[in-house]
Amino acid sequence: MLQICPVKTSQLYLLTLLSAVLLSVAWPANGFSFLIFIAFVPLLRVEYHFYKKPGSSWHNVLGHSYITFLVWNLLTTYWVWNSSEVGGVLAFSLNSLFMAMVFTLFHIIHKRLGDTMGYAALICFWIGYEYLHQDWDLSWTWLILGNVFSENWKAIQWYEYTGVFGGTLWVWLLNILIFYRFRNTVHLMKVKVDYTKKQIAGIVALLVVPMLVSLAIYYSYVEKIDPINVVAVQPNIDPYNEKFDGMTASEQLNKMLGLAEQKVTPKTQYLVGPETALVEGIVENNIEDFQSIHTIREYLKGHPQLKVVIGISSYREYSETEPRPNTAHHASNRNIYYDSYNTASQIDTSHIIQLYHKSKLVPGVEKMPFGDLLKPLQDLAFSLGGMSGSLGLQDDREVFTSPGDTNLKIAPVVCYESIYGEYVGEYVRNGADVIFIITNDGWWGDTPGYKQHCSYARLRAIEHRRSIARSANTGISCFIDQRGETTQTTPYWKEAVISADINQNHDFTFYTLHGDYIARAALVLSLMFVGLGVVKKRKMG
Repeated sequence: MLQICPVKTSQLYLLTLLSAVLLSVAWPANGFSFLIFIAFVPLLRVEYHFYKKPGSSWHNVLGHSYITFLVWNLLTTYWVWNSSEVGGVLAFSLNSLFMAMVFTLFHIIHKRLGDTMGYAALICFWIGYEYLHQDWDLSWTWLILGNVFSENWKAIQWYEYTGVFGGTLWVWLLNILIFYRFRNTVHLMKVKVDYTKKQIAGIVALLVVPMLVSLAIYYSYVEKIDPINVVAVQPNIDPYNEKFDGMTASEQLNKMLGLAEQKVTPKTQYLVGPETALVEGIVENNIEDFQSIHTIREYLKGHPQLKVVIGISSYREYSETEPRPNTAHHASNRNIYYDSYNTASQIDTSHIIQLYHKSKLVPGVEKMPFGDLLKPLQDLAFSLGGMSGSLGLQDDREVFTSPGDTNLKIAPVVCYESIYGEYVGEYVRNGADVIFIITNDGWWGDTPGYKQHCSYARLRAIEHRRSIARSANTGISCFIDQRGETTQTTPYWKEAVISADINQNHDFTFYTLHGDYIARAALVLSLMFVGLGVVKKRKMG
């Protein structure tokens, strides 16, 4: 048996920080994503030190791992601070704590069940955590490990079968296998690796085979030719100094329609505008009475074939006796209740305006977490997009239909919703043939935030094999094909308008049909590992 090399306290902290740096450098849009396969190795070595050290406490692992995850969160998502200082602090601190708790739970199970079950539990715990973190009031899933390959889309075409959790599984398997072979001889600056040829071949195969499979899928995948012509506008209206104060709603809308006129032709079927493009404060109960709607209706007289998909800041009023959701606010001056929405709308020549209310809301910015418990504090939620307090939402992923073609259906994905794979799949299962992403990424400034957000959209295109048109107020507007290839990307902080034919797709991928089955299986296995750990503790006791 090889003797474990001693690791000094200072070296433990250096290893802790090394993992954080590797994770950060691997993340988009830095361009070194394959460093992710060794990024956890130093942290695993720290855990192994305390695993082997008699009398060590799980608190040591919690402390060291929290440092790793906090530094990673700060270096990778520091830009959240620009849109909400308190929201940023909560995101950094809580997200890091959740990750550290998961890693510490692995350490506890590792101590009780040994290597094989311990490291298997780590994979299951982490995937289960990522999955659960998608669907609660503190959801912040920007750092799901499978997202790291969004800039290497040719290498993860198999996401159409696994979604991003297949990527997370890949990352952890390679980190654990690479670490496991030299864990007893690792010293911070002295590494002796004792690999056999068979073990090296196994690691290389696990790294290379998924990429070869992906390349085969990439070069063999051919889109069915079923195009629609889409124009997307990027008006570049400063969200801090113009969006809600410096320019009137009419001036902003006229700017967007003026840009659109540069590209709209008689064959253009859709004009896509960004999130909260119409800031008039439209009341849905009498939506046709507002000037923004009149202006678009007039514009459509010259382009009767066109459908305008655009974001609006909207409200719905409820009478004193009308049933209303928990998100409704009371307007005491009018003695009514109302809901605020971040809404996507489709306006065309029909008499119906189709609406979808954004329902994956940013915690602390668009919603008060745990609103049922904290109802009295709801109006203290931070303001973003011209609204304050928790926004309303809807239960189903409504798709927009075409009055001229009942088979043509659009997924109106609003901003933050685009980072949730299974969630976007709900639109597709409801019939969406194409995805439109409307967003306003200017809140984050010229930081990696808007680049990462756009890059993640590639993953949705691959998972569901749907073409994407993306309209950002500013950030990156673009088109993405069904293999994740991005075209006509607009520059940051520049007004622009782009046009393209993008293909519809009516077929469902395996992932679209089955969703995050890997994560659900991981949750079941996680419960099993925890149960075994509890039983083992009782026997030891």
